[in-house]
Amino acid sequence: MPFERSSSSSPTSSSSRPNTTTYTLLLNMSGPTDTGDKYVYGSPATAANDPPDTDNKDVYGTTTTPVSSADESAAVAAGLQALEASSVHWYSYFATLDFWVVILIGQVLALCITGTNTFSSFLVERGTSIPAFQTLFNYILLTLIYLPYCLYCYGPRKLGKVIWRDGWKYFILSFLDVEGNYFTVLAYRYTTILSAQLLNFWSIVCVVILSFTVLKVRYKWTQIAGILVCCGGMGVLLASDHITGSNGGRAANAVKGDLFGLLGATLYGLSNVFEEWFVSKRPVYEVLTFLGVFGVLINGVQAAIFDRGSFASATWNGAVGGYLVGYTLCLAVFYSLAPLLLRMASAAFFDISLLTGNFWGVIIGVHVFGLAIHYLYPVAFVLIIVGLVVYFLAGSMLGDSKKPWLGDNQEGGVAGIGTAKLKALNVARKKALVAQGTESA
Repeated sequence: MPFERSSSSSPTSSSSRPNTTTYTLLLNMSGPTDTGDKYVYGSPATAANDPPDTDNKDVYGTTTTPVSSADESAAVAAGLQALEASSVHWYSYFATLDFWVVILIGQVLALCITGTNTFSSFLVERGTSIPAFQTLFNYILLTLIYLPYCLYCYGPRKLGKVIWRDGWKYFILSFLDVEGNYFTVLAYRYTTILSAQLLNFWSIVCVVILSFTVLKVRYKWTQIAGILVCCGGMGVLLASDHITGSNGGRAANAVKGDLFGLLGATLYGLSNVFEEWFVSKRPVYEVLTFLGVFGVLINGVQAAIFDRGSFASATWNGAVGGYLVGYTLCLAVFYSLAPLLLRMASAAFFDISLLTGNFWGVIIGVHVFGLAIHYLYPVAFVLIIVGLVVYFLAGSMLGDSKKPWLGDNQEGGVAGIGTAKLKALNVARKKALVAQGTESA
C-alpha cells in the first residue's frame, strides 16, 4: 500500500534486541503453533467445539486455554522492535522473500482476472451472457470450501456467536462485493471499453481516501509516486487502445454507462478497504466463509431477478459448461489469494497490482483471439511494474503488513499468515532460542 503504517517503537526496550527478562519470558512459553490463521501461543488447544471466552480479547479461528495477553504482547513488542530497529536501507525490503511473494501474488491475481474476462468472452461468443448467474457459482464454491472448515474450527455454538455479533458486517462486505461486480459489468454494456477502464481508476482514489481517513493510514511519498507511476502505465495502455481504435467504438448510452462505472468502482474501493480491515482482525477462512454464504444469498436473488431472460435464451452445451467451470475456478483462486495480499500489502497495492491484467489480457488476445499488439503495451507493462517497485521504496522490513488500526504492537489483529504480528512472534521466539544457546555455551 502506498501508506506508512503508524509505527512507534516498542516500549519493551530502547535497544535493538530484547533484554534477558524478555528472553526468559519467551523461553518459558511453549513454542508457537501456526494453525493457519490464528496463532496459538502457549498451552495446547482445548476442545474445538466449545472454545473458552477470555475477558481481554476474542479468540478467533482456534481454541486455546487462557494465556496472559501480556505475555503475547511482550513477545510481539520484542519481535517488532527487532525488525524495526535493524539497519534498513531503501532497498532492504526488496531483499526479503515477502517482497517477491507480494509481487508474485499480485500478478497471479491479475492473471485470474484476465482468465475470468477471457472465459466471459467465450461465453458471449456462444450466446450466453449471464453475468450475475455465472458469478453465483463462485460464491457457492467458496461456501463449499470454507464453511465446513470454519465449522470444524469453531463448532456450531461459536459460529453462531460470530454470526450474531458480526453477521451484519459480513453482509455489508458481501453486498459491496456483489454489487461492485454487477455495476462494473453493466458499465461495459452501455459505455466504451476505454471509458470503463478509465473509470476504474476511481477505485484506486476511493481506496486511498478511505484508507487515509477511516483506517488512519499515512502514505509516504514513495508510495504515492508508485501509485502515480502505475496509473501512468495504465494511461499509456489506454492511449494505445485509442490510437489503434480498439476502445470499443461508440457508446450505447455513455452517461448511463459512466454512472454505472463510477458506482461500480466506488463499491470496489469500499469492499477492498473493508476486506483489508476484516482479514487483519479475523482468520481468512472466516472472512471467506461469510463472503461466500452471503454472496450466494445476495447474488442468487439478483440473478433470479435480472438474469431470467438471459438464462432462458442462453446456449447450453458442453463448451459453455467448461467455460463456466474455468470462470468459477479462476474467480475462486482470486478470492482465496486476495486476503493474503491484503495482509502483506494493502488495498491500494492490491488495486494497482491488478492494472497489469490489461497487459495479460492483450497477450491472451494475441494468441487466442488473433488481436494485434501495439508497441506501447510492453512500455505500459514495464511502467506498472516499476510503479509497484517504487511503491516499496519505503525502507521498512515489514512492508505494509503492519496495520495502524491494530495498535503499535498489533494487539488488535490476528496472528495469521502474512501478518506483522506473526512475523514478530516468530522473530521473538527465534531470538530467544539463539539467546538460550548463547547462555548455555
